[in-house]
Amino acid sequence: MGQITTCIFDAYGTLFDVNAAARAMAAMPGQGDFAAIWQQVAADWRAKQLQYTWLRTLTGAHCDFWQVTQDGLDWALERAGHTDPALRAQLLDLYRHLPAYPEGPGVLAALKQAGVARAILSNGSPDMLAAAVASAGIADLLDDVLSVEAVGRFKPHPSVYDLVGARFSTRPDQVLFVSSNGWDIAGAAAYGFDTIWINRTGDPVDRLPGRPAAIARDLGAVPARLGV
Repeated sequence: MGQITTCIFDAYGTLFDVNAAARAMAAMPGQGDFAAIWQQVAADWRAKQLQYTWLRTLTGAHCDFWQVTQDGLDWALERAGHTDPALRAQLLDLYRHLPAYPEGPGVLAALKQAGVARAILSNGSPDMLAAAVASAGIADLLDDVLSVEAVGRFKPHPSVYDLVGARFSTRPDQVLFVSSNGWDIAGAAAYGFDTIWINRTGDPVDRLPGRPAAIARDLGAVPARLGV
């Protein structure tokens, strides 16, 4: 693994806990009704958010990730029968300030100390990512934050992965790509990156051409993959 010079992280679901917004909302006083359904809302929200990115890329109808995040939430809330505008606004505000997974900052710090370049490559729009990075307190642990808005397509389109080489002057085989999304790992592996799939829920490997080089339960496995 000595050839790896750069470690690239997906953001949502990998560094940032995408379920945290709905979970936090459910824990607030007076949210008993929402507490009963928050897990389904969170799952539907995430599923639709991702589906809309793929469909928009396929159809050439690009918009930024904040729009698909809102659209996915609207679908999830309507399905759950909770269309209160105030609830929607609170959930979106919480989503802009998602916490990092607990092990994330320590992993980034270890890579920084070892001299490994570190960046985010995300579907997120630049303003979304800036808010999440600031809220999680990890700005000083990253060399850059790369958004798909630079190419106007969502992952796993190969043009998104091109952004890494353009920024860091790397070959694909010099990059370790880390994501919790199996489809993202498949795209990155097919592109030529070394990969670690952060499989927090023990899901099967996706039946796609690109396969993860390594699988781990959390980000703590990343430094070991790099020999750090």
